[in-house]
Amino acid sequence: MSYLTDWLDIEVMSEIPAARAGHVRPPMPVAKQVPSPPRVGAAPPWRGVWLGALLPLAVLASAEIAARLGWVSTTLLPPPSDVARALFELGWRTVATHVAASSARVAAGFALGAGLAVAIGSLVGLSRMARLLLDPGLQALRAIPSLAWVPLLLLWLGIDEAPKIAMIAIGAFFPVYMGVASGLRDVDRKLVEVARMMRLSSFALVWRVLLPAALPSVMTGLRNGLGLAWMFMVAAELIAATRGLGYLLTDGRETGRADLVLAAIVLLAILGKFSDTGMARLERRLLAWRDTFDPEAGGPSP
Repeated sequence: MSYLTDWLDIEVMSEIPAARAGHVRPPMPVAKQVPSPPRVGAAPPWRGVWLGALLPLAVLASAEIAARLGWVSTTLLPPPSDVARALFELGWRTVATHVAASSARVAAGFALGAGLAVAIGSLVGLSRMARLLLDPGLQALRAIPSLAWVPLLLLWLGIDEAPKIAMIAIGAFFPVYMGVASGLRDVDRKLVEVARMMRLSSFALVWRVLLPAALPSVMTGLRNGLGLAWMFMVAAELIAATRGLGYLLTDGRETGRADLVLAAIVLLAILGKFSDTGMARLERRLLAWRDTFDPEAGGPSP
């Protein structure tokens, strides 16, 4: 946020001489982001990928060895090779159908829940009256377990796609709401006061001061909301689903196939990781102006 505070300091200092002389304040200069110097000693990108894959690969290798040596029952914990064989036997068309169905539900539910959360969270974060009216009830709803919504959604919306999307939207709503509301409430008061000294309009205050200051909390809420959307998707697909990864989990449980259950879990982990990686890249792009500490380089990073 250094470019924001620098711009506000420049505006205050430029207005003092003009005010003393009785002149009209000149137009606001456009803030320009100064590129950060390249980091010294930063690790190559592929290093983080390999380090992140090291532990999962070690776990898979250990599970394969333990199953082959008879240390664990293959009925309860099939080796990774059997899980891969189960996916191969399903066929790529069947796997793609289940993945596409679950991904579409998550995308629709997350868009609905996150959109409502941004709107209501902004209202609660910017208005004390709205916070007093809405926040206590929303905090009480946030404590309700996901499965408790299933019977009510079935009564209200039936067994089609609507209750599944509503369930995912509920899961995505609360983390995003908390991120938006807390991010706006935690904006430095001095930034708002200086912006009002500059006679910024309400829209300019939100767009140029409040939104950049709250954006880190908002992006954290969006990432957490996306992760919960995948979790709630499993509960949602327990509602009379015939396609999706939640359906695969149920089918594997009912047929006693632990390999199918683990295959669905692996697919959920991969999809969740890919979606979170995409959100993390968006976060880095939107928050590129931050001058944060980088332990790898031993100093601040862009």
